[in-house]
Amino acid sequence: MILPSVSPAHWLLSLGAALAYAVPALAASRIGAERGRAALWVAWVLHAAVLAWGLLGSVPRFGFAPALSMTAWLVLTVYAIEHQVFPQMRTRWMLAALGAAAVLLAQVFPGQPLHVNASAWLPLHLALGIASYGLFAAAVVHAWLMTRAERRIRLAADPRSGVPLLTLERLTFRFVVAGFVLLTATLAAGLFFGETLYGRAWNWDHKAVFSVLSWLTFAVLLIGRSRFGWRGRSAVRVLYAGAGLLLLAYVGSRFVLEVVLGRSL
Repeated sequence: MILPSVSPAHWLLSLGAALAYAVPALAASRIGAERGRAALWVAWVLHAAVLAWGLLGSVPRFGFAPALSMTAWLVLTVYAIEHQVFPQMRTRWMLAALGAAAVLLAQVFPGQPLHVNASAWLPLHLALGIASYGLFAAAVVHAWLMTRAERRIRLAADPRSGVPLLTLERLTFRFVVAGFVLLTATLAAGLFFGETLYGRAWNWDHKAVFSVLSWLTFAVLLIGRSRFGWRGRSAVRVLYAGAGLLLLAYVGSRFVLEVVLGRSL
């Protein structure tokens, strides 16, 4: 295990964020919608402060768990925006549980210090990669909601109890397209500026292989939808496969390096 080397204040801030997330995750039905929404907003702000502390502190750190934490925060940001347009979207408890787990995981595995001699372009490269993670994670959440909506239709449940199925499908693929654009930019940066970013040219390691495989999977998904009208369960399965490969690309590789092998590179 990689023990955290962060200040007690950072631990308290993270614990506060996790507890605020736990309120709507564990007691949503008892505290009411308004209080649950307020607790989620408090958790979102505290989570942002935790991320800023980790990246902008005296010793910036990054790794697989901070990457997951940032992804969770981005998904919650998307939810906060969408809830203003679609108040009937009901994923607060699930996203709150995800946020709490991500914050605590990042405290147990805070990652490795970023090299002081790293390229000035490295933050942009990491930002593009994490943004693509967040958009694809949002697409996965919407795909899950879409699957749930289809199940409710088959069971003849109240169709007005959630976001319409076609709206969910449209939102899902908008996130896929946006994530695909950012993933393409991330891979292009690694291909053309790899030596500047990491001190070496493009290398076909596990991260590169899984990244390219995920890019190909998402490309097939978008072509299949555009040319052959893929939708429903078939499209969702391909989306899940691409998201799984993308998760293995950075998070999986860094987990093996940081936790299993105990290495920083």
